[in-house]
Formats: sequence, structure tokens, C-alpha cells
Amino acid sequence: MSSELVYLVLGLGLLLASILPRVVEGRAMSVPMVVLGFGFLAGLVIPGRDPMSPLLDARATSHLAEATVIISLMGVGLALERPLNWRTWSPTWRMILVAMPLTIAAVALLGWWAVGLSVPAAILLGAVLAPTDPVLADEVQVGGPVTEGAVEGAQDGDVESEEDEVRFTLTSEAGLNDAAAFPFVYLGLFLMGRGAWQEWGLEWVLWTLLGKIVIGCVVGWVAGRALGSLLFRVRLGGRRVAEIGTPLFALAVTFAVYGLTELIHGYGFLAVFVAALALRSAERNHGVHTELHTFIERSEMLLTLVLLLMIGAAMSAGLFAGLTWGGAAVGLLLVLVVRPLVGWVSLLGCTQADRAERAAIAWFGVRGVGSIYYLAYALSSEHVEEGLELWSVVGFTITVSVVIHGLLATPVMRRLDERRHRETEAAAEGPAIS
Repeated sequence: MSSELVYLVLGLGLLLASILPRVVEGRAMSVPMVVLGFGFLAGLVIPGRDPMSPLLDARATSHLAEATVIISLMGVGLALERPLNWRTWSPTWRMILVAMPLTIAAVALLGWWAVGLSVPAAILLGAVLAPTDPVLADEVQVGGPVTEGAVEGAQDGDVESEEDEVRFTLTSEAGLNDAAAFPFVYLGLFLMGRGAWQEWGLEWVLWTLLGKIVIGCVVGWVAGRALGSLLFRVRLGGRRVAEIGTPLFALAVTFAVYGLTELIHGYGFLAVFVAALALRSAERNHGVHTELHTFIERSEMLLTLVLLLMIGAAMSAGLFAGLTWGGAAVGLLLVLVVRPLVGWVSLLGCTQADRAERAAIAWFGVRGVGSIYYLAYALSSEHVEEGLELWSVVGFTITVSVVIHGLLATPVMRRLDERRHRETEAAAEGPAIS
């Protein structure tokens, strides 16, 4: 396959993606759906490919997906309005601490029973499919920072309300579960390559599950606050750094915090997300957050679309060669049954979301880039022997999720927004005077 043809397909795909947002706006369709389909069609006409060639280099795919995920996490942290708090983030904690472990366990059981995976590979599959990714159905993610600049330049409906529990929970969940799934990826890999669990079980609990999370939180928060001080307290030429206009600052923070945390063996994904929250809290309503978020969002979308083009091309180049009826059942059951069920159970008794909002949060567990990263990362290890089967199930699940959630996100969220708008108007009018 010539590099010229690759550039042509990539250019056409991204050109299509650049004009699609306006075309699909307000429709039951998403840009990722169209890009995935374009990649599939492009894969059919590209000659001279080995089966699944766009994803064969697990290490290269891992690095591309890794960059996409950490940039996404910075964008998520900058976009969230709600200060980090145990009570106000209650739905998010429920999705992380209850729904995610239940999802991993359910998918692992299905992978072992329906696909015939070994127990370690089944656990790995559960962990790989645990992260959610609302960017692939952008109607269900928060729109961006509500700052002075965002409010002044926004049109009606452009700025998401702090009261929108669905978008907030799904976005904050995605910010945390990209890191929270890592200990379980390691659990699957340890079971494959480190012998009996008695030899490393305590290490996994104290270090892999707890220690690395603590390091990620501490480094992220300290770095975010320090960088926030740099933005809002340091002056250059008589003006604060935040007033100079430097969107590249967001990428600098992203890569520096991630690299530092990984060097000291913490979870870099978690550190980047926490750093973004800390940076936003330094001066919450300053317009620079909108500038930084916009730059991050565009970078994230570019990398995400490249990955979707790769997945689409791989679909027509043998990605599903290892897919069995059992594997397809795992993907369908995760999207249609497991996630909605465990999400609903996790939110029982949650007073911050009503019944319709809890149903929407439970339903929209979009699978995407995080799953690509974790699987590519795992396959760069020498211990995984069921790579084709895992790629087939994960690729199929992402495809199903992109299509189903992409079709339903717009109408479902529109109905929720209309209902919320009616309730707000009714509350503003007050009780009728008899």
C-alpha cells in the first residue's frame, strides 16, 4: 500500500469530517458514524493489504490512542463546571465505584462463557471495554467551559447548564474511568505472565490498585494548581500569562503532567484529568479556559477521527476475522443490556438525577478510543495470545456503540433538554394565582 494512497484517504476522510458537523447537526447521526463508514469503504478499495493491517502494529496504535486519550482528558477536565466534591459528584462516583467493576465482571464472564477466552484474557476484555467515551456521541457530553468569554459569544443553547446531570455525569465518568480501568488491565496481564496470584496479589492491591492512583491524584492536583498560578499570577510585559493568549499551554500541560506522572510510576491518565480540574479551579470563570478547551477539542477530534478511519479500514481488512457469534453477543449484550442494567442499579437511590436522567446516564455508555488504547497497550505485551479474538470483539463493540448511541443521542437529549426547559419556565412563572 503506497503512502500516497494513505495520505489521499486520510485527507479525504478528514475533509469529510470538517464539513460534517454542520450537515449532521440536529440529526440522528454523528460524525464518528460517517467517518467509520468512510474508513470501511476506503479499506475495500485499498489494494495490497495484509489482514487487519491498519491495527497490526500494536505499539504504534497504542501511542496514537494514548495521545488521543490524554488530550481528551484535559478537554474533559477543563469543560466541567462543577467543583470536585463528594456530594455533588455522587452520580459519577456511583458509576466509577459500582457500575464499572460490575461491567468488568459481567463482560469477563461473558467473554469466558460465550467466546471461550481464558480467564486472564476474559478479565482483560472486561477491563478494555470498561472506559466510556462520550466524544463519539457528542450530544451527551458537556459543551465546554461556561466562562465570561463563552457566555458572551454563545447563542441560546450553546452553553450547557450546570443542572444538566446527564451530560455532567457521562463526561466526568469518562474522565475518571479511563484511569480507573488500568488496574484491571494489569490484573489480566499479571494473570497471564506473572504466575500464581499469591506471588503478586498483595502488590497488585497496594501498588497497582491504590498506590498508583494516589500518585496520579497528588501529582495532578499539585501540578494543576502550580500551572494555574503560572497562568493567573505571573505577569509578562505587564499582563498575566492568561491574557496573552496561548492555546498551546493546554497541550504543554497535558504532555508535561502525563510524562512526569508516568516517570514516577503513577497513572498519567488520572493525573491529566485532575490537573485540568485544578487548573480550571484556579480562576474558574476566566475566558482563557474557553480558548484552551477549544484548542484541545480540535486536537482531540483530529486524532479521534484518524483512529476511526483506521478502525473502519481494519473492519474491511480482516478485523472481524476472529469474531464468532459469541463475540458478537458479548458486544451487543454490553451495549444493550449490561451497561444499561448496571448503570441503573448503580444510580438507585441517587436523588440528584430523576428517573429519566438515570435511564439516559445508564444507557449512554459509549465505547471508543479508551478501549483501543488499552487493547493495543496489552497486545504490545508478549503475554497475550488471543489478540485477534480480542480485537474482533472490541472492534465490533465500538462499531455497535458508535452506530446505536450516535443514532439515539440527538433525539434522546433533545427530549431531555425540552423537558428541562419546560420545567425551568414553569418554575420561573411560579404558582398560579387563583
